[in-house]
Amino acid sequence: MTRRGPHSALRDFLHSEAAGGIVLIVASLLAMVVANLQSTGDSYAAMLHMRAGPVLNDHLGPMTIHLWINDGLMAIFFFLVGLEIKREVVDGGLTKPERRRLPVVAALAGMAVPALVYLSITSGMPGLQRGWAIPAATDIAFAIGVLALLGDRVPTSLKLFLTTVAIVDDMGAVAIIALAYTDHIAVAALAGAAVVAAGLYALNRRGERRPGIYLAGFALLWLLTLMSGVHATIAGVVAALAVPVKPTPAAPDAADSTLHRLEHALHPLVAFAIVPLFGFANAGVSLDGIGWAALGEPLVLGIALGLFIGKQAGIFGGVWLADRLGIAERPKGVSWLQLYGVALVAGIGFTMSLFIGGLAFPGNPMLEAGVKIGVLGGSILSAIAGFTVLRLAARR
Repeated sequence: MTRRGPHSALRDFLHSEAAGGIVLIVASLLAMVVANLQSTGDSYAAMLHMRAGPVLNDHLGPMTIHLWINDGLMAIFFFLVGLEIKREVVDGGLTKPERRRLPVVAALAGMAVPALVYLSITSGMPGLQRGWAIPAATDIAFAIGVLALLGDRVPTSLKLFLTTVAIVDDMGAVAIIALAYTDHIAVAALAGAAVVAAGLYALNRRGERRPGIYLAGFALLWLLTLMSGVHATIAGVVAALAVPVKPTPAAPDAADSTLHRLEHALHPLVAFAIVPLFGFANAGVSLDGIGWAALGEPLVLGIALGLFIGKQAGIFGGVWLADRLGIAERPKGVSWLQLYGVALVAGIGFTMSLFIGGLAFPGNPMLEAGVKIGVLGGSILSAIAGFTVLRLAARR
């Protein structure tokens, strides 16, 4: 009889995230193929914009398949993000101040520098400044998927560092979406959302532990948030932070912890269905009529270089400065070359970058196409360069 090793929540998370990242890559490549085939390209676009529901928000108009994916299913993705954020802060790698310093410094620098790169390239171009946050995000599933291709050549401590940086990065992305991409507010609906959120937190304080109650509250909060004009995915994070968690320091997740139960139940759905479906619905860009000159457009160049140059400079530079100034130490057993490789891999923006791009330039097909080309170009460059550097570092 084979004896199994101890359960590891981190190992389970990294394995499922890596597999989900590979599925996401396949779904995105399929979208590119479908969008560029003469026989399916028009059908692909028509299907995504087919009416599939009532008008829940006057600004958005009738619900379409694309809106259900981006504003509905992605709210579940952000609900899971919120659960992971709370778990890390209460019961994970961000519980102690000394553990937070390096990921926070790296993530903040890794968001600020790409934004500055983008703004410097698009300066003087009216309307493009609204996309400053597009290259600021990291796609954790895609990034871990690339690391998975290297197997045990990448130490677990390095994967954990990338995961915690991406989680802090997600916190910043949520704040950006809430503050920078909310234009129209319906006060009554927003007040209703606030009442529902307060009710969820009150249930937590009273000891309510049934997952179904929090899922029902999340659904109602999502509807009211969508109707209010604030991007509906914010409801996912707000609801998640109200979910009770039972801390289990230095032990596997607690079976009676509501947060852990919801996280384990939702993660396969998000990793293997929702995120790949989002990739399929958003990565497909028709290259018909787009020449090499398009790669030099300020929007495309700003996003691609923001991801490829800005991310590596921000994260690696932030870690180097933090280590030199004594703010925080680099992860034990990790070389500087390996850290540089991970900083490159963090330039894979993909899911979050495409998501923010859709918020920055809604209803503008030309700019949306430029966003997709820039995100795909910068992410592919970052993936190839990061994979190469990490493989070289493993040989050394």
